[in-house]
Amino acid sequence: MRLLPAMGLAALSSFAPPPAGADSPLPVVVELFTSQGCSSCPPADAMMAELAKMDGIIALSLHVDYWDYIGWPDSFASPAFSARQEAYARAAGERMVYTPQIIVGGTDRLVGGDAVAVMERLHAHGGRTTPVALHLSREGGRLRIEAEAREAVPPLVVHVVRYDPHEEVEITGGENAGLTVAYSNIVTAWERVGEWDGRAPLSLEVPLDGEGPVAVLLQEPGPGRIRAAALLEE
Repeated sequence: MRLLPAMGLAALSSFAPPPAGADSPLPVVVELFTSQGCSSCPPADAMMAELAKMDGIIALSLHVDYWDYIGWPDSFASPAFSARQEAYARAAGERMVYTPQIIVGGTDRLVGGDAVAVMERLHAHGGRTTPVALHLSREGGRLRIEAEAREAVPPLVVHVVRYDPHEEVEITGGENAGLTVAYSNIVTAWERVGEWDGRAPLSLEVPLDGEGPVAVLLQEPGPGRIRAAALLEE
């Protein structure tokens, strides 16, 4: 496990996604791998709070569990989130994972606290479009996912993500002992619900317990590039 330095957040304040093109707008999916026990993570967690407010961005904080042995078990951590980060590393041919780490669009891997590099990637991804029209609706404890491609796309994995918009945690052990840290868009469940061949229109209905926001990602296997994404906040 390798720890890397964090940078300031001011460089993000001017970010605004460029206007979308003729196809459907492609939200920029930002995944932060973080931990309550990581002393380098609070600046990245604060940056996610700003990203979560921005139009055109789906910001998701995934708390990993491999820090838990250092004196503070992360109350949001899941081995499934550590496994997702490890899968990204394998796909990139990397042998190690670290926190904080940000993945943008399923492809770009960044030090989570490097605000300048994150801003550059957000501008690079902002305003991109997709030939995939993705629509979500919910009714009676069910989520309906519908997608149609205007042109050929590769087979895609359908992910359903639930998250908690905001929590504050008083940390009394580990590297961040004595801090109260605010967390944004904390992933509480990540489920792979199906696959889509990208040819025939997709129509999928899955259980959706309780209230709260839900995001759906259509991603190339690997995990790889995110080809479509949508958010349902109500």
